[in-house]
Amino acid sequence: MITHTDSSRPDARRNASPYLYGEEAAAVVDVLKSGQYGHTDVTERFERKVAEFLGVRDAVAVTSGTAALHTALLATGVGPGREVIVPSMTFCATVQAVLAVGATPRFVDIDPATLCVTDQLVMEAVTDRTAAVMPVLFGGRPVDLTRVRKELAARNIVIVEDAAHAFGSGHGTRRVGATGDLTCFSFGPIKNLTCGQGGIVIPRTRKEADTIRRIRLLGVVQSQAERATTTSYRVEGFGLRYQMSGINAAIGLAQLPHFEDTARARRHLWRSYRRALAQLDGLTLVDVDPDRSVPHLCQVRIPHRDKVFTHLRAQGIGVGVHYPPNHLQPAFSPWRRDLPATEQAGAQILTLPFHQHLTEADIDQVVTALGQALN
Repeated sequence: MITHTDSSRPDARRNASPYLYGEEAAAVVDVLKSGQYGHTDVTERFERKVAEFLGVRDAVAVTSGTAALHTALLATGVGPGREVIVPSMTFCATVQAVLAVGATPRFVDIDPATLCVTDQLVMEAVTDRTAAVMPVLFGGRPVDLTRVRKELAARNIVIVEDAAHAFGSGHGTRRVGATGDLTCFSFGPIKNLTCGQGGIVIPRTRKEADTIRRIRLLGVVQSQAERATTTSYRVEGFGLRYQMSGINAAIGLAQLPHFEDTARARRHLWRSYRRALAQLDGLTLVDVDPDRSVPHLCQVRIPHRDKVFTHLRAQGIGVGVHYPPNHLQPAFSPWRRDLPATEQAGAQILTLPFHQHLTEADIDQVVTALGQALN
């Protein structure tokens, strides 16, 4: 049973909700008392702790998961005239990061069971213009491109993982982020680990790390501490204001020691849903492989989804849809392709309430209402 002491906690009326362990507010107050609100040693400490947690050499904190994807693509030289293979089944931020560097999204279909890309689908989408592949670790599920990694590298195609949903998930004995590919995490309000807002890039090399650090500081090569000791600074290239603040980093630092509790809680919730949903006909549970992942979403596929959605919303159940396919969006219509599995999934997926404030009773309430809607 997962419980929370706050009697005003969100319940099945909310699709997702932040979960705090009680130490975050004090950590933020300490930063505010310091008078240093921007990128400080608190941010750098958060980077080191994340790198240690993932088992990697370096991590570069930025303002959001979208900023992480954007800077990762910039650091690898992806730009105009090149294509990035990206699943249409993702949040629009993934595609916007591709457009932000002037590249073209080449939408790719998904495995209907997992809503993730496969190595075969990726290779079928490769063209002479492909510069990068951006697999989305949908719902927290790892995506294994091991079999095609060497072939992609031989073609100078970089893998940039969109792991916004997948902090803490694993590839075998290694965590996502420690597989040798560029990996981008999001620490938004409802992610498995939150900074309030923020993201982080796991670079492959020291050069990539230095480039991303320069980009996030408007192209300036000196750190804030170094600039305080000189009368000038040097701008060596394009950059953006993408530094994570100490305020956001403090929240992440307070959350990180509790992450194993978060992982256990979210796996427990997902398995509780799986057991409860097994009694219902007319739907299919989307598999996130909870043995390897830290689930971020709990989703089902329902043939007549829209009617069920409307019924559940009327009952006060906070269901949602993650996500409408991007290749069908007006902004991305120039790159539309025939993606039958994605389009079918987009018409059927329903996201159930899934956050750590939920109790077993909440899950029973959701599943009971879902069963009534199906009937």
